[in-house]
Amino acid sequence: MKQKKQKITFLSWLGLQASELRDAGKFSTARNYRRALSSFAAFSASYYGPGGEYRDYPAGMPDWPDESTIRKYSTWLQRRGVVRNTVSFYMRILRSAYNKAADSGIVIQQHPFSHVYTGVDKTRKRAVDEDIIVRLQSLDLAGKPSLALARDMFIFSYCTRGMAFVDMAFLKKHDIYGDTISYSRKKTGQRMYVHIEKCVRTILDRYCGSDSEFIFPVIRSSEPEAAFREYQSSLGYYNRNLKVLSSLSGSDVRLSSYIARHSWASNARKYNIPLSIISAGMGHDSEKTTMIYLASLDNSEIDNANRKIVSRIENLGSAGETAH
Repeated sequence: MKQKKQKITFLSWLGLQASELRDAGKFSTARNYRRALSSFAAFSASYYGPGGEYRDYPAGMPDWPDESTIRKYSTWLQRRGVVRNTVSFYMRILRSAYNKAADSGIVIQQHPFSHVYTGVDKTRKRAVDEDIIVRLQSLDLAGKPSLALARDMFIFSYCTRGMAFVDMAFLKKHDIYGDTISYSRKKTGQRMYVHIEKCVRTILDRYCGSDSEFIFPVIRSSEPEAAFREYQSSLGYYNRNLKVLSSLSGSDVRLSSYIARHSWASNARKYNIPLSIISAGMGHDSEKTTMIYLASLDNSEIDNANRKIVSRIENLGSAGETAH
């Protein structure tokens, strides 16, 4: 056992995990591991003194973190102004890597993360009312293709039960089957089925005429890692355009890629749609209650719930056109 521990340090183990994730095509998770690695390496050098190349431990630091080291790291993060959810984010990644090493026999399990925060604080609810969605639909964005694309993707997300930007970016034409969109969530791998409502069909028809295999003009490369970089770059550009759209629509909530998802859930709740259906509709398979309902919930119930929400937008939009 001691010989195994001498062959690899915690930091080099983290680097190895990040590389394996990258090779497996899990670029987002690999990026998160690299972020946690960089943070812990900076703490190591700062707290224990310089020790050479970042993958090697500084003098005086144990090869594998004990409870004291992890407590010191938590304090170091907090003193640097890192918010609790980000501290927890790093801790969960480091804990996962540590546990994998322990399961592999590389280190003896000492549970060093038992007394640091690894939960998720509730954040302020971010959602916009239906009238903002209608205002976005009615905006004249002629001659502003980037803003028009951002607006269309935001409304598309809202009308497809909060489809995440990454899933919209990688959505392909062969994911459309008649009146249904069938796709796997990038985050969880869960297969989702969404009935295509009128407003969704309008947007699909607007973008499906290109030669690309993808629906939206976000991903152009067929090489996985390059495609992931395009997605990352486009996400930032998308959020910047949504900020502009916030002002144009008069929203007092700053629009972002997550707002459409929050808004769908919030507005669904206003219609007294059961939480189990909302959770299932959004693909929240990590919730125990949702898992129970996912086993027996007919997808038509989710489609009916979405139809109620989307029809309200369509009706409000029609009323606005009549008023003009």
